[in-house]
Amino acid sequence: MTADSRRLHPFKDKAPEDYKLPDLNPYLKMHREMGPPVVTAEEAPELRGRWAEAYGREAPLHLEIGPGNGFYLSGMAQRHPQCNWLGVEIRFKRVVLCAKKIIAAGVQDTARIARYDAWQLGDLFAPGELAGLHINFPDPWKKDRHEKHRLLGPELAEWAAEALAPGAHVRVKSDHRPNLERMAAACAPHAFSELAWSEDVGRDGAPWEDDLTTNYQSKFDKRGEPTYALLLQRD
Repeated sequence: MTADSRRLHPFKDKAPEDYKLPDLNPYLKMHREMGPPVVTAEEAPELRGRWAEAYGREAPLHLEIGPGNGFYLSGMAQRHPQCNWLGVEIRFKRVVLCAKKIIAAGVQDTARIARYDAWQLGDLFAPGELAGLHINFPDPWKKDRHEKHRLLGPELAEWAAEALAPGAHVRVKSDHRPNLERMAAACAPHAFSELAWSEDVGRDGAPWEDDLTTNYQSKFDKRGEPTYALLLQRD
């Protein structure tokens, strides 16, 4: 499914029995059987505007888009137990890996991983529901013909301007500087302030306190290659 078709049609997950070869991917069934901290694609939209129910408490809600194996998500939940942490990931295996990382870190009370499409986050959050947004190393889609696949852009900025509460921060890291340039430009027409940049997080540090170095970032640090970072604030 292309990015354009995802925008036009609501995200719908299929039940395992609806797949021709449901046992081909063991994570398809596994993620549904885990229970919390996993939130299935059917459950996630039902929590729009009331995510506190998924945690059994009221607390600032922070979202990481594309948490991968869950290292950052679980690590931030350990460091900031006063917040509720949520990752949104589309791939079955990564959902399971995130869930296992959350459980291993002992933060299943304050962290959740939802299987959903990052292009359709409007299904999941009411206006002003998010206290923070975290994006680490999104796919850059460097070629011009792949522009429509780039997550960081006008649609994400428009959604974030609505979903983030005033004062909420947006933290973005990437090894591809044009990624951040696109995000900054896309947010400029909306109620965002550009607070700070880092041209090399490994050398100069991140433009925010309490940074967490992901496994992916450490690869660039070891090679002496820069990781760029951008900090925005919802006005």
